[in-house]
Amino acid sequence: MTLPIPAIDLREGKVVRLFKGDYAQQTTFAFEPEALAARYADDGATWLHVVDLDGARSGHFENLSTIAGIASGGRLRVQAGGGIRDEEGVRRLLDAGVERVVVGSVAIRDPEAVAAWIGRYGCHRIVLALDTRFRDGLWKLPSAGWTADEVHTLDDLVPWYEAAGARHLLCTDIDRDGTMSGPNLALYRHLATLAPGLDVQASGGVKSLADVTDLSLQGVAGIILGRSLLEGAFGLRDAIATADKANATC
Repeated sequence: MTLPIPAIDLREGKVVRLFKGDYAQQTTFAFEPEALAARYADDGATWLHVVDLDGARSGHFENLSTIAGIASGGRLRVQAGGGIRDEEGVRRLLDAGVERVVVGSVAIRDPEAVAAWIGRYGCHRIVLALDTRFRDGLWKLPSAGWTADEVHTLDDLVPWYEAAGARHLLCTDIDRDGTMSGPNLALYRHLATLAPGLDVQASGGVKSLADVTDLSLQGVAGIILGRSLLEGAFGLRDAIATADKANATC
């Protein structure tokens, strides 16, 4: 079953979107984060994806109070990340009411530590954010808010984490992120072959309900929807109905 998941990216307490992960190419939207979360709940969302973009780059939570406010509303199950570099960061998000903690840079730089967290907190509490861009024939893994390439590649880490007991993987094609140019279906086919036991959340480029159908038929567990909802390309209710229809045909 594929679930559309609305996303809220936070920078200085505001709802924003970046273009291809570039902090210099930011669009700021006139929505209050908690009001937007409530609107998504009204439209049928059960999960919400929240990113502290300031924290993703600095390594320190800078929007934690906003994330906690959204989680405390109790209407949405929240997965959130940005700025987690150690286990204390995991605990702080869980204590703030977040149900799933999304780990990115540290999942690339210190897999052994993240595998230990999966063992300690459970595979359903940790989401690996292995965001990627294709360069020189490899799916590379930038970190620190997508500003620095790491040694490990996607093909290195995904099977390793599956063997280590991970369950949830969020994978963004950075070159599609915020572009509304369509998702990279080939990437998600590749991941299904690479680690069939993982529940993959697709992110980046979704522009239409046809994209929601294509990703649902691909068998991804979740579809992260950011700019497409904020700019009104389609509504969340329609996205959920479209995914349900595609799920029924699988």
